[in-house]
Amino acid sequence: MSFSIGTIQFDGNLLLAPMDGYTSQPYRVFARRLGSAGSYSEFIGAIEVTQKYPHLKEKVGFCQEERPFGFQIFDNDSARILRAAETLRLRDPDFIDLNLGCSAKHVSARGAGAGLLKNPEKISQILKSLVDLLDIPITAKIRLGWDDHTLNYLEICKIIEGSGCSAVAVHARTKSQGYKGFADWNAITEIKNEITIPVIGNGDIRSPADCKRMMEQTGCDAVMIGRAALSNPWIFSGLERNEVGSERFQRDLIMLIDLMQEFYGDELGLVFSRKFIARYITPYDMDPVLRHELLISYDRPRVINIIHESSLKHDLGNQ
Repeated sequence: MSFSIGTIQFDGNLLLAPMDGYTSQPYRVFARRLGSAGSYSEFIGAIEVTQKYPHLKEKVGFCQEERPFGFQIFDNDSARILRAAETLRLRDPDFIDLNLGCSAKHVSARGAGAGLLKNPEKISQILKSLVDLLDIPITAKIRLGWDDHTLNYLEICKIIEGSGCSAVAVHARTKSQGYKGFADWNAITEIKNEITIPVIGNGDIRSPADCKRMMEQTGCDAVMIGRAALSNPWIFSGLERNEVGSERFQRDLIMLIDLMQEFYGDELGLVFSRKFIARYITPYDMDPVLRHELLISYDRPRVINIIHESSLKHDLGNQ
């Protein structure tokens, strides 16, 4: 199945969620190769763009293989958001996404991310300005409200549509929930019934079966997968973790290391691979000494050798 954001066609309906500190360019390429239908940048602060922060180059880099690709930006300052979006447009993304859902205190407490949900008029002004300013689709990612007493997701989604935006992604929790409790998929259904632009569902997706169930239950156009994809990126290939055979597991793990080293260099590439490797090997009964060595080594041949020769050779389904 496929869906569209404006004139941008996505060949598939499963998307890797933007996650700060995780969805760097090499990881997005990795997810695309496993079946994610498009790419969002890590969320980028408008102030990072307008003041040209030193690390910005890594955050804004993307490649053709990632397309359709969009920059996700956040801030509490309308003018700064517009300047940042205009600057990022020069890098030729396929769309720009406004983050209205980040629940992190250092973001939401200053009125950015989910903090903007408290100010619908400001959201309308920002989005209308972005749509008028740019010649590519504008989208937004929201939560259901600040807390259970301020569930304004229908109002916000109608504002998003009315501003001329091309899609909305909905994390079906409130800001106050963070990642606790349960996502309210019924809210996604309500939104889908009230607006005509594509709706991307997000929250409590842990398996391929959950992806199918969310689409059937809510009618959403696509599913966005976050934390579950960090433990099982093969979810984009329609596979449960225990369905990934040892040969494919080893091949794909080495592919991720390759991508990280190509982007960050040999040493940093191995370092930045570790947080993913640690998650992927968790289900295996691996020798603790080898596991420790795998996660601290700067020696690529040794790392590859451990991957090939350790207990990772055993399929999860046979343990």
